[in-house]
Amino acid sequence: MGLAHAFRLWSDSSTTDISRLKEANMALIDRLREIVEPLCLDLSVELYDLELNGGVLRVTVDQAEGIGMAAIAPLTREISRALDVHDPISGHFTLEVTSPGLERALRTPAHFVRAIGTPVKLKLRPGVAEDRRVEGMVLAADDTGVVLGPGPSGADQRRFAFADIDKARTVFEWGPTPRPSDAAAKDSLTKAGATKQNTKKKVAGSPATKAAGTPAASPELPAPADAVKVVNA
Repeated sequence: MGLAHAFRLWSDSSTTDISRLKEANMALIDRLREIVEPLCLDLSVELYDLELNGGVLRVTVDQAEGIGMAAIAPLTREISRALDVHDPISGHFTLEVTSPGLERALRTPAHFVRAIGTPVKLKLRPGVAEDRRVEGMVLAADDTGVVLGPGPSGADQRRFAFADIDKARTVFEWGPTPRPSDAAAKDSLTKAGATKQNTKKKVAGSPATKAAGTPAASPELPAPADAVKVVNA
């Protein structure tokens, strides 16, 4: 057998193995959705995203009015129990139930539809365009791609196929900072900063209820996204 022929056989086999791994991972994600989504619906919570990467099962959830630990903590307990019963993941893993945060990942067509009217950043796959990083406002989206409006450079509207997008996320735009001389604005910021808490907590063994946090260091910064982690033993 020639070296070139042997390399082709190895390459074909490697490609087949990768395809099988991707199919198996997609099947596992679908199974996890079947387990998790009904639990979210029971608690009036939207399942925004679900991903399994590097031994971490990250479940991102949201509510119309925003979500906090009061909803995340009981949902984490229910998901943890269901995973113990169905046992869909072999080996050790960490369950993380979290809110999307100010800048959320866009990984499905539904995410892009929801982001219409929102500024986003795209990272394109290699070879798609000379400049792989693109910014703009989401003007439209469907099952195959997204249309972005003019960016800071004044470029025309552009359509990008989802198959050409490597990563995407929304961009949080900060509002204007009140003038230091505006006493009313300063007082409002001070009061807001005093009530903000860091509610992110790592839990080993079983989920925990909300723990009292500390005031944010700067009144201009929003509190971090709520999250609960459970280490599966």
